[in-house]
Amino acid sequence: MAERRFVVEGPQAVREALPTLVELYADPDGQERFADLLAAAPCPVTPVSRDVLAAMAETVTPQGVVGVAPLLDVPLEQALTGSPRLVAVLVATQDPGNAGTVIRTADAAGADAVVLTDGSTDPHGGKCVRATAGSLWHLPVAYGPSLEQTVTALRAAGLQILATTGSGQDDLDDLLDAGALTAPTAWLLGNEGSGLGDEALALADRTVRIPLRGRAESLNLATAAAVCLYASAHAQRRPGPGAADG
Repeated sequence: MAERRFVVEGPQAVREALPTLVELYADPDGQERFADLLAAAPCPVTPVSRDVLAAMAETVTPQGVVGVAPLLDVPLEQALTGSPRLVAVLVATQDPGNAGTVIRTADAAGADAVVLTDGSTDPHGGKCVRATAGSLWHLPVAYGPSLEQTVTALRAAGLQILATTGSGQDDLDDLLDAGALTAPTAWLLGNEGSGLGDEALALADRTVRIPLRGRAESLNLATAAAVCLYASAHAQRRPGPGAADG
């Protein structure tokens, strides 16, 4: 990380990162299976043994190719340029698999950016990168700003701040029905174990609970993020009141 580079492991991530790669390594299996990928690389490809590749990778059974790319995190202000309408904010989220899944979900929902506040897992860690399934290269990701700095920047960019919590004052369905989710929105998403703290809840414009129809007590972070992001995406893309039919 001192050189602001990170390891990109596996053919899917390498393919997404290909234009940015500065180094690429392949074992004999990878050279055979991914010849087209290696041929398209913008950097030299270094053949290595399976043992060397395994030492470079984090997984027990690497998939034949490992790349090295520049870090992808961008300054918060840069991530919020261009009038963003949907942003996911991970607040002290420490599980890399969950963080990567939220980045992937935000990408799928059409979000404009993801912010990981200080105290969150590094999005460049191997488990997080794998969990994004390539989405880490599809939208801006800001890493490390404080929660207060993040909220200030989000408001300056014109977004409302909604915090998802099981004890939220507003029901997600009610907000959707009332049209409150059509506005540009940033969702605050909390720590896996403790959720959002008092500071985050106090900084939000609304605290929002997801209605649970069955007997489950709660949703995990990645599922809650998907529900909230897709509710906003749906609201922002459907015709408004009075729009012409057809």
